[in-house]
Amino acid sequence: MPSNNAIFSFPKQPDKPLLSNTSRRQALAGLLAIASVGMCTSQTFAQAVDYPKKPITLIVGFTPGGISDVLARALAAKLSAQMGQSVLVENKAGAGTLIAGEYVAKSAPDGYTLWLQDMSTHAVNVGLYKKIPYDSLKDFTPITLVASTPLMLVVHPSLQVKTLAEFVKVAKAKKGTLAYASSGNGTIPHLTTEAMNGLLGIEALHVPYKGSAAAAQAVLAGDVAYNFSTMPPALSQVKGGKLVALGVSTIKRVSAAPDVPTIAEGGVPGFEYVLYSGILGPKGMPPALVDKINAEFVKAVASPEMRQVYATIGADPLTNTPAEFAAHMSAETIKLVKAVKTVGVQIE
Repeated sequence: MPSNNAIFSFPKQPDKPLLSNTSRRQALAGLLAIASVGMCTSQTFAQAVDYPKKPITLIVGFTPGGISDVLARALAAKLSAQMGQSVLVENKAGAGTLIAGEYVAKSAPDGYTLWLQDMSTHAVNVGLYKKIPYDSLKDFTPITLVASTPLMLVVHPSLQVKTLAEFVKVAKAKKGTLAYASSGNGTIPHLTTEAMNGLLGIEALHVPYKGSAAAAQAVLAGDVAYNFSTMPPALSQVKGGKLVALGVSTIKRVSAAPDVPTIAEGGVPGFEYVLYSGILGPKGMPPALVDKINAEFVKAVASPEMRQVYATIGADPLTNTPAEFAAHMSAETIKLVKAVKTVGVQIE
């Protein structure tokens, strides 16, 4: 019969410690790392919960009046009311949005500097410029798309044309002498016009301007004959009879201008060029903060007030997750860099 002592006996202790000094140090380092991650996670969560504590700046890389500027100001007003904190729009135009891009890329990743970017231009710049002061994909945090917008082909009334077919006849008769405007070298209006010109056998002179508003104004003044304009600067002039709309660049007609046919309907099957607008932040933004900002923009875009704005300017509301937006950016970059190479445009 075993003794009571045997019932409560303990296994013999090893002669050496279970962990060496090196192993103990490694274990301690692991525990400290876990604690550090926990602290960082809680800090970033708190940062997201408290956001925003001060005014937010929404950067636009174009001059006032174009689609990016109009969207930014409408969203800023809605977000200000929604979040109880001011959202201010700041235009940093020039160099095909490189000035704005560099500014945002170098900003603190705290959510207080965001960029409403023409994503098409953002993708085009990779192929357009020999040197860019940032990496278009790696140096930014994708948050969400906010809109897709058609382009409208408008001409000066002096051309005396009402349809795309009539315009093609006039353009070919004036071979190489007609001039068209764009919002800048390599922008989507530029690439869209070159694509149409090539498909229809039109030879024309390209005159780049700083932004869609300036380009539309050039057509309005008769300085150039035509251009593919973003909707805001073109719609009012078309409705006022000062410009003539010949088509839109999307497959379907636009609700803001239902009487204007698509370029595909006008005789170029499958023709489609879409301008995408999205929200980017600097790289390194905490995921919890990105999700919070994404949710705010998604809510704003879905609001009745913003839906009315979209309908007025001929844009379609469009939102997605940060991961979906990142995939979209990569795909657009591949597609549009190829388009730039086809046109053969490059800027030093």
